[in-house]
Amino acid sequence: MQDFQKNSNIFNLLSEGVSEGIIVVNSEQKIVATNSSSEQMFGYMKDELIGKSLDILIPKRYHSGHDAHVDKFIAKSGKRQMGHGRNLYGICKNGKEFPVEAGLNPFEFYGATYVMALVIDITERKSREEELSHWARIFDESLNEIYVFDAETFKFLNVNKEAQRNIGYSMDEMTSMTPVDIKPDIDDLYFKELIAPLINSDTGKVKFETTHARKDGSTYPVEVHLQLSNLGENRVYVAFILDITERRDYTENLENIVEERTHQLTEALAVEKELNELKTRFLSLVSHEFKTPLSSILTSITLLGKYTETDQQPKRDKHVTTIKNKVKYLDTILNDFLSVERLESGKVNYKIEEFPLSKTVNEVVYNCNMLLKSGQKIHYPENIDEVNIRFDEKTLELALSNLIHNAIKYSPEDSTIDIIVEIRDKDYAIKVIDEGIGIPEEEQKHIFNRYFRAENALLTQGTGIGLNIAKQHIENLGGSLEFSSTEKKGSTFILYLPKLNTN
Repeated sequence: MQDFQKNSNIFNLLSEGVSEGIIVVNSEQKIVATNSSSEQMFGYMKDELIGKSLDILIPKRYHSGHDAHVDKFIAKSGKRQMGHGRNLYGICKNGKEFPVEAGLNPFEFYGATYVMALVIDITERKSREEELSHWARIFDESLNEIYVFDAETFKFLNVNKEAQRNIGYSMDEMTSMTPVDIKPDIDDLYFKELIAPLINSDTGKVKFETTHARKDGSTYPVEVHLQLSNLGENRVYVAFILDITERRDYTENLENIVEERTHQLTEALAVEKELNELKTRFLSLVSHEFKTPLSSILTSITLLGKYTETDQQPKRDKHVTTIKNKVKYLDTILNDFLSVERLESGKVNYKIEEFPLSKTVNEVVYNCNMLLKSGQKIHYPENIDEVNIRFDEKTLELALSNLIHNAIKYSPEDSTIDIIVEIRDKDYAIKVIDEGIGIPEEEQKHIFNRYFRAENALLTQGTGIGLNIAKQHIENLGGSLEFSSTEKKGSTFILYLPKLNTN
């Protein structure tokens, strides 16, 4: 160390003109010489480092392995560059650490071994590298697709990982491709038209929507944000791509919802209009259907008061019968209206039980016999005495009564009404066949509509709700009501009753 210091003038002369820090240590890792650049770098005054261990310039966390590294380095006696490929740090007098790069050069002087370290403060370089690394990570880890391509050739220069993942091409594959190659809806001419505002400096960014084609042939909608930039001395385009599949789906769903809501509103308005029409029709019907029988009842009651003699009993009986029939008719109308209200409110309670079919048919036919016109007759179904069915008895009675009443009402005198029961595999078919006026073909599609009356039936009493009610009740229980009809020849209505489970 003393031999080196005796010749320090030569070292000073050679080292002071060097901007890098120079530190010389002996085999014991004691500092024997420094230049002013190293003193400024580490924050020490001149000669403060002489005789000190090299550890004074090395952060403590590196001390444990440092001696072994130096001994190994001296033993090999070769030049070495330190700091490349790994982080190397120095520490200032004030305790501040900073990144360095060091070139080590062993030499002998007067039989002693020394190492000269050429130290460079790479703080600024490291900062720039970290900044570049930071932006590189942002580029590569962005969830949006980012494409960089040459402004002259349009060849891709860089494509981030998300873009490679979604598009399906590797970076090697994309270097020979251009944006037009992944945009099936755009050709070269149209693409140049799109980027013309950037070339002409009319705008700093171009935005448009198009479609990207993946390597596997599938496509997806994208929004392109394109700008012109510099990469060193080269002009490049940078494209930020947003996959708008979800947005497009959301928009389409929103449009569908709006369309659906509009349709629902239109239907609601139509229903409201229909309800208003039904209300008007209902009030007119009530006025007419109640007024007529009430007038007959009032007339009969008035006439009854005049027939006081014993021999006038047949006339009294006739008017009593009229009153009974009209009251029964009014009761039927009221029951129909109540049934409509229960159906609309969902307050219908069905009672499913087993009962003889003949019992219900007998009761209905018995009541209908009192309504028969002169010469009319009902043919009772055969072979049903032993038939038991599971159903709602009141519903069957209501539906069957409605069909037979209509058959009587719309058939002429001296006509026949046939009731036929067919027992099938999965259901029962009850047919009511008349020889009445029939239903015009053009009006048959409306026959089950509430308050509908066929043109040829307007002069006959009726509310137009009986068939509607019967059909709804039967269908609620899993059955159906169908018909066929020929005008002026008659109609056939068929009740299909399912064979309900006994469990």
